[in-house]
Amino acid sequence: MAAATGDPGLFKLQFAPFSSALDVGFWHELTQKKLNEYRLDETPKDIKGYYYNGDSAGLPARLTLEFSAFDMSAPTPAHCCPAVGTLYNTNTLEAFKAADKKLLLEQAANEIWESIKSGAALENPVLLNKFLLLTFSIQDLEHAYDDLCQAEGVPALPYFLIKYDENTMLVSLLKHYSDFFQDQRTKITIGVYDPCNLAQYPGWPLRNFLVLAAHRWNSSFQSVEVLCFRDRTMQGVRDITHSIIFEVKLPEMAFSPDCPKAVGWEKNQKGGMGPRMVNLSECMDPKRLAESSVDLNLKLMCWRLVPTLDLDKVVSAKCLLLGAGTLGCNVARTLMGWGVRHITFVDNAKISYSNPVRQPLYEFEDCLTGGKPKALAAADRLQRIFPGVNARGFNMSIPMPGHPVNFSSITLEQARRDVEQLEQLIESHDVVFLLMDTRESRWLPAVIAASKRKLVINAALGFDTFVVMRHGLKKPKHHDARNLCASHPVAPADLGSSLFANIPGYKLGCYFCNDVVAPGDSTRDRTLDQQCTVSRPGLAMIAGALAVELMVSVLQHPEGGYAVASSSDDRMNEPPTSLGLVPHQIRGFLSRFDNVLPVSLAFDKCTACSSKIWDMSDDETI
Repeated sequence: MAAATGDPGLFKLQFAPFSSALDVGFWHELTQKKLNEYRLDETPKDIKGYYYNGDSAGLPARLTLEFSAFDMSAPTPAHCCPAVGTLYNTNTLEAFKAADKKLLLEQAANEIWESIKSGAALENPVLLNKFLLLTFSIQDLEHAYDDLCQAEGVPALPYFLIKYDENTMLVSLLKHYSDFFQDQRTKITIGVYDPCNLAQYPGWPLRNFLVLAAHRWNSSFQSVEVLCFRDRTMQGVRDITHSIIFEVKLPEMAFSPDCPKAVGWEKNQKGGMGPRMVNLSECMDPKRLAESSVDLNLKLMCWRLVPTLDLDKVVSAKCLLLGAGTLGCNVARTLMGWGVRHITFVDNAKISYSNPVRQPLYEFEDCLTGGKPKALAAADRLQRIFPGVNARGFNMSIPMPGHPVNFSSITLEQARRDVEQLEQLIESHDVVFLLMDTRESRWLPAVIAASKRKLVINAALGFDTFVVMRHGLKKPKHHDARNLCASHPVAPADLGSSLFANIPGYKLGCYFCNDVVAPGDSTRDRTLDQQCTVSRPGLAMIAGALAVELMVSVLQHPEGGYAVASSSDDRMNEPPTSLGLVPHQIRGFLSRFDNVLPVSLAFDKCTACSSKIWDMSDDETI
């Protein structure tokens, strides 16, 4: 079976090593475990694989790990033998390279040796087959380094005892050795479920079985007959003729207390004892790959920096963006950065030649032939950037105070349809962003959102100033206000503190609460520079990012939209959420590179959120 030893009648027994076969599903499951469960935990994890003795000729003996490798209770595939192992997943490439592979191998060998000495391997032969998987995975799912250390073994009946004569053949489990061979005086025959296809050599599982036989049975027999059982089906016909049988002389190690020297590191593609690199990028669905990669940075936040961050609240939020201009484009990109999957645009404008340089969702081709509708083009671009996002666009107008619509029955009917559709959109979303150009265009959505108790985030720009604010979230009708913000009751202001401290979310004002007149047509009798939003180019990016970050902070607060408003006075206090303060407003002054966090109470005569207005809205009389 190999080169001759000192005795001319004996040959050195050699074994065909396993070739590790790690399925793509295994790497995907490892990635999910690493991101969501293991995180920075490097403690060993139990895993399981299997091997098969029926592969076609020419194939190597494979130890297979699939997506179910992490479920120790998962059933082993039919006609396959299980192999149990340990996963060592390192956090850094340096830790992977510095791992003491010799020590890991010796530890696994000692575990097998202890199971042999204690007899546990007779009860559960799977213990003879242990493998180690040492990995460092790059979490973009494109590359993974792995070292597979094997000190291997079995499952189906991985090992068994055989007794036969001219007329009969009997098989038994290892634990029945004494009774099964009590009348046997000359030789014993042992069987092994052999995954190897080589005509002259047995597979790797036989190695540890022979150690067990030499340690426990060598005092009775100096040699054993070995049947390497191979069972395959070809063209519907079962065939075991490629099984091999031979006799092995056992070494002298009966009841030896010392563990034999262990071997088993699998060679890499170059035939050396280095790590193996697996490139999975060509095997993965690009859309699934993108989806996992998009979530990567977010989930890494939860590992160490913000372990209490509830990403599900953010990712599952359905966001309605009213306005697909400079603010809308920047808000949408930041929402995607936070993993938000449901984004809807509403706008009635078309893309002009001045837009692409300031509005990052558009390009020059979108301006041709009169320009594409902004809402539709923005939704299409989001899906091209990330196919996993559910982006929709509605090319529609929002009726505004001071802008007459009753020129004809057609325009009046269209306005009614627009209002109905706007109500439906606000009803079906969780967060409404007001990102339009004019003040009056924000009024109707603010009224509808207040009546439906939706979280409203408003952003508006000046030349070098901006305001980002959350509207007060009105308490449900007939709901006791004392039940709201129970964890943050309104306390009397301390001496010297602001009169606007500790204001709960349901008492906060909206964008229109400081108005002394109703909104009207702000573009009438205005020059071009007064009609357009003329602002410093970087202002929209700052305000858009702050609008999304304010939404995320509100969602992370236990009270959500009812959270007590943080003010500038709270900057040195303990923040109410893991992400920090939850302000009512952020007013920025780019000329001074300064922000303030004012708080304002709701105005009981407000044209948008006062009780009289939203009572009328509830009664559908507005």
